[in-house]
Amino acid sequence: MKTTPILNLLLLGPLLLAAAPLGAQEGEEEDAPPEIHASEPAVLIFEGRPVTTVPFTVTPGGPCFHLRTMASVLGVELTVGPLGDSHRLVVRDKEVILGPDRAVAVVSQADGQQEILTFVQRPVRGVTGLLVPLDLLQRTLGQELGFEIAWDGEANALEVRRREARTLTVAVDVFHQHSSTVELRFSAVPRYRVERLPDALEIRLAGDRVELPVDVSRATSPLVRRVVVAADKVRIEPAAGAGVAEPRLIESPEPRLVVEVFYQTAARAPEEPDRALVEPAPGVRTIVIDPGHGGPETGAVGPSGTTEKELALAVGRSLKRLLERRMAVRVVLTRDGDQDLPLETRTAVANQNQADLFVSLHFNSYYGRQAHGAETYFLSREASDQVAAAAAATENLSAGEPDPELDLKLILWDLAQTYHLAESQRFASLVQEELNLTLGLRDRGVKQAPFLVLMGATMPAVLVELGFLSNPDEEAKLRSPIYQAELVDSLFRAIRRFKTQIEAQGEAAPPPGFDAAGGTGREGAGREAAGQDPPP
Repeated sequence: MKTTPILNLLLLGPLLLAAAPLGAQEGEEEDAPPEIHASEPAVLIFEGRPVTTVPFTVTPGGPCFHLRTMASVLGVELTVGPLGDSHRLVVRDKEVILGPDRAVAVVSQADGQQEILTFVQRPVRGVTGLLVPLDLLQRTLGQELGFEIAWDGEANALEVRRREARTLTVAVDVFHQHSSTVELRFSAVPRYRVERLPDALEIRLAGDRVELPVDVSRATSPLVRRVVVAADKVRIEPAAGAGVAEPRLIESPEPRLVVEVFYQTAARAPEEPDRALVEPAPGVRTIVIDPGHGGPETGAVGPSGTTEKELALAVGRSLKRLLERRMAVRVVLTRDGDQDLPLETRTAVANQNQADLFVSLHFNSYYGRQAHGAETYFLSREASDQVAAAAAATENLSAGEPDPELDLKLILWDLAQTYHLAESQRFASLVQEELNLTLGLRDRGVKQAPFLVLMGATMPAVLVELGFLSNPDEEAKLRSPIYQAELVDSLFRAIRRFKTQIEAQGEAAPPPGFDAAGGTGREGAGREAAGQDPPP
């Protein structure tokens, strides 16, 4: 398969995937060297008979198995980068890029589309090479090649067998009320993978077949153009302007896949001309992602020349794709190229699109070369500390000449945005928590500062500094597509948690300006700034 640009970055630029420990803060000890795990042999049973042994180890998250052995047995090409950190699998027409200490993989398809896979635990370094978790083997090698891969811990045996060919019956129904639901009822739990095409979503069966013909006469909806069932896949084609959420598998009382199709913008339903504009469900429906800087405004520049504007755009694009693929939301980028946008224009984009959430993406550089980690900010007229004030001053430089009326504007914004302050604080806390947990970063905390890019946003809004380009080790990590994928996955989980909380709140939402503890959002923010526990 042809080598992609992302692969060139991984295989040809050793610095891009340097796994050197992050630089310590002044007074801190350097991080310990990577742990090398001892392994023991397990029997590998292929198609019912033992064929070899595979090294494995048991970590707190579960068993991990020698990737090279599994690739060899299944006839898959495996290439390891010069530092032993990037691992490339060629599985039929796909490339899978993964590495140690990262619970994600980047899957590149032949048409250039990319997907981020996340796993229950991180691959680990073994004496004989990379050891990967069972679900990674199942979802990359097994799913693509049509094998079931199962672990018998009592017998120390890993069994690989071809999936039994099954013929399933399927019934199709579509229900419509504001949004549409496509329901596919199967005679057994289907084995499948999802492919997103420019004009459709395809559910491709893996090792199963559909008994034809299938009656799709009830598959009518103003949001669903048509549903096409073939022997090996089901294709859902949305109407113009509609979006398709990720399928949900429900196994009882009968196996079925449920797919939501929704209006991406408030529009008049084609079959309901006399009704008013469709009312979207309460919650987070539209998200605006703001990749910082652009054009002549490069932002921070790392020791190796990495620019903040390029990294922010790469992360922003990946986050948009992941959100649209896995959540029923509309996502807008303030810039999708190297445009120079004034700070007030970025917020205006969010307001004009009636966004429910605004996320501005940036990278740090104003500390010394040893600083590392992520910081999340929400707007306040007063910075929570000197470091936060310096961060805001640095990012506000792109606004040009100081605004003599800035303080007055901040006061007016402060008074007008009391309702969103508590939600901004809540979302900022979720972002910081996910980044810390996923990346094992030092907790730099949630902070407040007068960022101009957040001023005027009429929705919960945060600015995230995703790392320090001034730190050479962190710069190398930030340039790694796998590390970027982990950043994106952390942001995605924070947004999903926030959306779930907001929508579960429903009618029980607190009065404007009050947090969950019964105080004002400003009181909660004050506790955060003082280093005390934030409200639950």
